Amino acid sequence: MHRNLVRFCLAAAACLLGACSTASTATSSNAAGADRDAHGCIGSAGFSWCEHTQRCERPWELAKQKGFAASEANFGQYCATGAAN
Repeated sequence: MHRNLVRFCLAAAACLLGACSTASTATSSNAAGADRDAHGCIGSAGFSWCEHTQRCERPWELAKQKGFAASEANFGQYCATGAAN
């Protein structure tokens, strides 16, 4: 009887300890900054590729720097032609 109780306790402990371990592996798609586009711009950080400047830009920062109204249309026009508005 005592032997069965020991076996039961060991089996229960093994089950409980096995349930405590979790498979927590971070995938590259979940990592911060993993959403780079073809030019290497990180979209989640607000960066978009600007053909005119040939670099990743934040539209609102470029608008302030170049003096045009911050909008998707103005950013697209500036990056395509070098002039906005």
